Amino acid sequence: MIPIRDTAPSHNYPVVTMTLIGINVVVYLLEMAQGPELNRFIHLYGLVPARYTVDRIAAYYTLPQQVFAWLSFMFLHGGFWHLLGNMWTLYIFGDNVEDHLGHLRYLVFYLLCGLVSGISHMVLNMQSPVAVIGASGAIAGVMGAYFLLHPNAKILTLIPIFFIPWFIEIPAFFFLGFWFVLQFINAAGSQAASQSASGGVAWWAHIGGFVGGMVLLKAFARLPSAGMSARLRQATGKKRTTRLQVVRPEASPAELNLYGTIAITPYESFTGTRKLVSIPLGYKKRMLRVTVPPGVNQDQKLRLKGQGKIAPDGKAGDLYLKVNIVMQPAG
Repeated sequence: MIPIRDTAPSHNYPVVTMTLIGINVVVYLLEMAQGPELNRFIHLYGLVPARYTVDRIAAYYTLPQQVFAWLSFMFLHGGFWHLLGNMWTLYIFGDNVEDHLGHLRYLVFYLLCGLVSGISHMVLNMQSPVAVIGASGAIAGVMGAYFLLHPNAKILTLIPIFFIPWFIEIPAFFFLGFWFVLQFINAAGSQAASQSASGGVAWWAHIGGFVGGMVLLKAFARLPSAGMSARLRQATGKKRTTRLQVVRPEASPAELNLYGTIAITPYESFTGTRKLVSIPLGYKKRMLRVTVPPGVNQDQKLRLKGQGKIAPDGKAGDLYLKVNIVMQPAG
């Protein structure tokens, strides 16, 4: 299953998420520039459990190198597809978690999730000489937080069936829950094989990161705010809602009209805007272009003539979209 997008809107630009993606890309390019020294580079900056548990191996590394590896390993990747998969997942789920925690807390949260994932892997592979690299563990923590924050959000997912792309919206709790179960299945299977035979995938790092993300999210909720997050939110607040919105209209059986809600910001209510609205109707979806005129007010209804239900005699009702002006969170 390949996630394409989620339906949970964020109110602020994900500056930390995008910065993390940028750093990962730059580090990957630095990896590719190593040439024949790549393996040495990976073992120096990756997380190698044996470096901390086997004295004859630990002797080759300085204390700063040993400490720094706990940070650097989560920015290294084993190939282009490894990098792309991780960064795409972070892009989809990271903005909502960053929106909830605030930029600075989210950065600390992300790094702690990566640290927890590394510890989880090391505890179960104490003397492994294989370097663990990748942002997967930290991103698993982001996914764990998303699982708690937006369980009812929908994840538009690509499922290839016999080379035919099939797009379906899956509830986030099912998508992420299924992913988590798969990690356990793969982790159990890898226990019966050598680490090299299992491709060096740190399944327990994923599991530890996911659980760590849920625990850290609850812990961060108890920490007092320093007030800086509110100022940063004001600077990074979005002027517009997402261009593509999913509207699930309601209607009474006795009428042909449909009723839904479209979200815009105060800026958009003043200037006007255009949206793409996806309307799921049974197994079909209807895509509409909606123009919101300037000066629209809260709860004002936009009428889309002929876009309601269709009667057996061919008569069509209208679609009414109530305007919801979304205010930016105070932080």
